[in-house]
Amino acid sequence: MIALDKIENQKFIQESVSYIQNLGYENIKADIDGYDTPKAYHRKGTDFTIIPDIVAEKAGRKHYFEISLKSEKPNLLKSKWRFLDVLTRMKDNRFKIITYRGHYKFTQDMLEDINLVKDVIKL
Repeated sequence: MIALDKIENQKFIQESVSYIQNLGYENIKADIDGYDTPKAYHRKGTDFTIIPDIVAEKAGRKHYFEISLKSEKPNLLKSKWRFLDVLTRMKDNRFKIITYRGHYKFTQDMLEDINLVKDVIKL
């Protein structure tokens, strides 16, 4: 989710954090009140900052979770997903996408546009 959408959709992040906690993830960091904020990545020469929606650990491995909701700026979202995918592959971490009912088709189209093969977690 991009920064513009995070303000409006706090409940989706909270529901996703609850789901992740139930799966046994630890050291959860989320971009909402009440949790530590995940590490931010800044693109040089621009004001574009990438903050993962949720970062958690399980079995000693870091997992990055992105929540996919319909967005007015899909190009920013594509850039963010591509960056997080490359980052997680470099550091041998995991990158997962969570989506909700009504947003499945949008998510699949976005993944196809950037040639990213992911199993989406549907809540």
